[in-house]
Amino acid sequence: MFDGITRRVVSMWFPRLASDRSLRTRPADGPVALTLTQSNAERIYCLNSQAERLGLAIGMTAADARAYCPGLQCRPADPAGDARFLAALRRWATRYSPWVGVEGLDGLVLDISGAAHLFGGEAGMLTDMRRRLARAGLTVRLGLGDSRGAAWALAHHGEGVAAPGDPLVTLAPLPVAALRLEAAEVVTLERLGLRSIGDLSATPRAPLARRFGAGLLLRLDQALGRTGEQISPEAEPPHYAVRLTLPEPIGLTTDVMAGTQRLLARLCDQLDSHQAGARVLCLTLRRVDQDSRQVELRLARPLRDPARILPLFERGVAGVEAGFGIDQLRLEARVVEPLPARQSVALGPQRGDRLEDLISRLGTRIGLENIQRFLPADSHIPERGFLIAPAAYSDPAGPWVTLRPRPLRLFAPEPIAAHGAQPPRQFRWRGMALTTARATGPERIAPEWWLEDDAWRNGLRDYWRVETRQGRRLWLFHTPQVPGWYVQGEFA
Repeated sequence: MFDGITRRVVSMWFPRLASDRSLRTRPADGPVALTLTQSNAERIYCLNSQAERLGLAIGMTAADARAYCPGLQCRPADPAGDARFLAALRRWATRYSPWVGVEGLDGLVLDISGAAHLFGGEAGMLTDMRRRLARAGLTVRLGLGDSRGAAWALAHHGEGVAAPGDPLVTLAPLPVAALRLEAAEVVTLERLGLRSIGDLSATPRAPLARRFGAGLLLRLDQALGRTGEQISPEAEPPHYAVRLTLPEPIGLTTDVMAGTQRLLARLCDQLDSHQAGARVLCLTLRRVDQDSRQVELRLARPLRDPARILPLFERGVAGVEAGFGIDQLRLEARVVEPLPARQSVALGPQRGDRLEDLISRLGTRIGLENIQRFLPADSHIPERGFLIAPAAYSDPAGPWVTLRPRPLRLFAPEPIAAHGAQPPRQFRWRGMALTTARATGPERIAPEWWLEDDAWRNGLRDYWRVETRQGRRLWLFHTPQVPGWYVQGEFA
């Protein structure tokens, strides 16, 4: 008890959380199973009620389940999606109590001490929970007791309510597995004839401690309320949004930018307190006719500097039709990334900052994905020696390392008429008659056999740097396995 209030805990167990979530979005008739690849085999991860009634069990291979039940509908499981759904259920459960925690992968635990009377008592609260969850298409089993352990035991092995003060009366018939023990401990206890919580509670504690250690007695005491067990509600993630309501409507771009500046200062203070930076910002302008206009800003790098962000809004704000006036501004950071503090520079923005601001300005017009940069790639194949990546979502690489000179212009191989393994003295390329003045090489490059590439089907290539009397400096190669000469690049 604390402050005269008896502690009461509710355990919510969703035995078919994954399948219920899947059927909410894609209803189906008949048995349904969710499968997950485990130990190089596709196994049953979750079943709906019809599949369970047919005798299927979690852990069966999908092949055995289909052989046993030809009409079984299989879908891929999504544990990450289930975790997000459980987090949403946790937020929903705060309607009953602010102290809500996650219990494993498919359960919630609520401390409802002093809150049950708001729903007409404990029975009324449990009825409201079942009714709302059933309407949402979710199967739930509820347990209520003085402790977290008792509530868990009742939800998983009895679905009942333990009266305040003496939970052993209700828990005694339950199996020892209801104490949240390891499977090996449960098997050993059952072999010793200790099959229920009542049997275990009546057994002397000293022999149990010597045989099983302190963990077994701790679980027993937690279920009976002799040892406290904390319920830690998860903290809500920070929400980065600020709003400004105006006493009189405004319509000039300068006025809207002034309001945006005030909002940016407050928002950046929030971001700074969490060592975060905004990547996507959305400015919502509400007009007096209750219509809204939005200006979205995507940044090349996470930022929380109002002076650098504000000018980027100017083009979007200038294009907004104010109508009869704007009476409210709302600024939200929709995408946030970590941004540790760094040493400020008194001489003004660094070179990298100016480049990022330029990318952000151009990105508001043509899209950040359309501003790209070249990055070096680890490949000796000329056309695979670089990558093209969006500049806003990649970092510039260090200097390019090449053991041999490479042409500045690289194009698809263009055949020329020549014979032999040595560079031709005279040849024609793109309608020009060229004469070789100097040739350096060869540099032999072998294809990457582990990658399929039609351009390298002719096998090895011997590359030459050829300087012509006409001033052209070309990159030629010869294919000895299938004799032929080609031009693939041009030096500056």
